[in-house]
Amino acid sequence: MDTFTGVLEFLTYWLVDQYWFPAFLIGTGFFFTIYLGFPQLKYFKHGWRILTGKYVKEDTEGDTTPFQALTTALSGTVGTGNIGGVALAIFLGGPAAIFWMWVTAFLGMTTKFVEVTLSHKYREKLPDGSMSGGPMYYIENGLNMKWLAIVFSVCLLMMCLGTGNMPQISSISVVLLDTFNIPKIATGLVLSVLVWLVIIGGIKRIAQIASKLVPFMAFWYVVGGLAVIISNYENIIPSFQSIFIHIFTPTAAVGGFLGASVAAALTRGVNRGLYSNEAGQGSAPIAHASSKTENPIEEGMVSILEPFIDTIIICTLTGLVILSSGVWNQKFENKFEASAMVFVDGTFSEVSQEDATQLRNYYYGNNSEIEYTGTIEVVDGVLNLNKVTLLHNRSIAENTLVYLSQDNSVFSGSLEVEDGRIKNISDYTLRGESLLLGADLTGKAFTKSIFGDYGQYIVAIGLLLFAFSTVIAWSYYGDRATVHLFGEGWVFWYRVIYVAAFFTASVIDTKIVWDIATVIGPIATVPNLIALILLRKEIKQIDSEYQIKKL
Repeated sequence: MDTFTGVLEFLTYWLVDQYWFPAFLIGTGFFFTIYLGFPQLKYFKHGWRILTGKYVKEDTEGDTTPFQALTTALSGTVGTGNIGGVALAIFLGGPAAIFWMWVTAFLGMTTKFVEVTLSHKYREKLPDGSMSGGPMYYIENGLNMKWLAIVFSVCLLMMCLGTGNMPQISSISVVLLDTFNIPKIATGLVLSVLVWLVIIGGIKRIAQIASKLVPFMAFWYVVGGLAVIISNYENIIPSFQSIFIHIFTPTAAVGGFLGASVAAALTRGVNRGLYSNEAGQGSAPIAHASSKTENPIEEGMVSILEPFIDTIIICTLTGLVILSSGVWNQKFENKFEASAMVFVDGTFSEVSQEDATQLRNYYYGNNSEIEYTGTIEVVDGVLNLNKVTLLHNRSIAENTLVYLSQDNSVFSGSLEVEDGRIKNISDYTLRGESLLLGADLTGKAFTKSIFGDYGQYIVAIGLLLFAFSTVIAWSYYGDRATVHLFGEGWVFWYRVIYVAAFFTASVIDTKIVWDIATVIGPIATVPNLIALILLRKEIKQIDSEYQIKKL
């Protein structure tokens, strides 16, 4: 497990923490925004008109209406990224990460427009009568680069499991356990059955469910979020100030938060923006390829609405809930996850800026020299932390108690620690106070309102709806990738594997799941962005022809 975790950390460093990926993603969106004359602005209004279905002809080939295609795509984007992902971005990069999510969304509206238009143009009709499209088709047929299309399809299959599947059930199982005390395995079993019953019906059943589920869950979450923000109205302006103040300056250490660099805010904000709205990732175009829209560019116009709804509205709402409630830099009692714990040499204090800087550099620079190796004595559950500091969730842990996992009794004895990690960690359970991350942080923010402790139920139910809708949408993306790689006969077995991975993720370490999702996103995005750039002249021609036709 340590080796696997090390590989994930290595990939995260080179694929996520470096400037090249956000620069490539944002740069592509910026290029097409200028190249096509700001399509996210000039087509925004018409996209809403197309959504009503007034331009749809019944004899047009396709499996879904534009509204069903949009809600299916939104099902894939409006998920735990909106609840847990935004919280994770703030946790890692500070409030300024939200600004970079906005930038990613605005430019991503153009990127989404380009990839959806091309996906719809190059879609294919399969022997069973269904439509199949996506980046793998415009890469193979538009660029005649079958090898790159195969690379994308393989990446997409990995992404379906590591992004659209596993983090969703991981987050909801944790929240339902903490909120309703429902065992993770029970959550996994019940939802696995429901997922299977939906995805076995293909895109038509998925679209039918999504078109009803998405509007309801968005209304539920938005109303709840606005209530939290209004309850903390005095913090609205300071929240916006905290977003803009630290765009080009590091976020200072405050409360339990150790601070964040400008690079961390940018990279994590962009990554979470991508994870949230999927612009450039190449997944949502697969849903839009099924639409009955006659002109490919008009389906592209509909897709412009996705990043706006998903990131600019819903993700902003989550960010303001977390910031206005003040929970993002506060410690709360929680169960410590093994992958998020580390013992370091020395006695550190968050009050000291020097200590905070050293610990921040440890996390961002991975300076393993301060990791502790040795023995720690425990008496009645209390750690003897003489000249040693326990970190959890990038904060100094407080009031920590150690229990035996077998019977949950208080532990007394010695803990063997190597390179900062407890040996045989599965034998022990540690609880204490530290920062929260992901959906747990968002859930805590919702309690700081008129709802009180009941606020966590809004998040739990919202997360359940978001996660379920995301999972069924992403199952279809993997469905199409399987068809492209292996043929229609393998779809059933893909669905079996998909549901099995879904259940497995309900009971494994949540941090590892999120790390997997963080790494896989960029891996699939790069070949898609390369393809869009190579097809720039074609999308320009499509756009110009539409303008002439309209005139």
